[in-house]
Amino acid sequence: MTSKPTRVRPKGRKPSRRERRPRLHPSMWVLYQATRLIPVLIVVAAVLTTVMVLGDTAAHAAESGVTVLAAPASINVVIDRIRLWLIGVLLAVATLFLTVGGLRLTAANGDPGEVEKAKTALKSAAIGYGLALLAPLFVTIVGQWVA
Repeated sequence: MTSKPTRVRPKGRKPSRRERRPRLHPSMWVLYQATRLIPVLIVVAAVLTTVMVLGDTAAHAAESGVTVLAAPASINVVIDRIRLWLIGVLLAVATLFLTVGGLRLTAANGDPGEVEKAKTALKSAAIGYGLALLAPLFVTIVGQWVA
């Protein structure tokens, strides 16, 4: 009975503890890189929307003798601007989810797990578009509650 020869590792090399991840298919790699940018895109969209909506309002305390030209005329103007800002953010996020869901569905290549993730993203986009349509109603209810 002969024993199997043991494998001798070269000197100076340590055994690898961590397994290497398998390489991704190029379409999946692009999708992976795109999904890493989602938080950055959300922050940029929120900042740009805030600047566009609130850019022409008086965001500082008026000093004596200074005429504020961009002050809102009434609380209704402020509520309308909040409504527009809310709709813009909801539409931007819903469009982002729609794009990610479409890309995931395209890159799924029949994988049931990826198809389910894509369907979840598409459902989230539908919910976002629905909330954007209902945003004026929410703002009106809150406006009546405040007034």
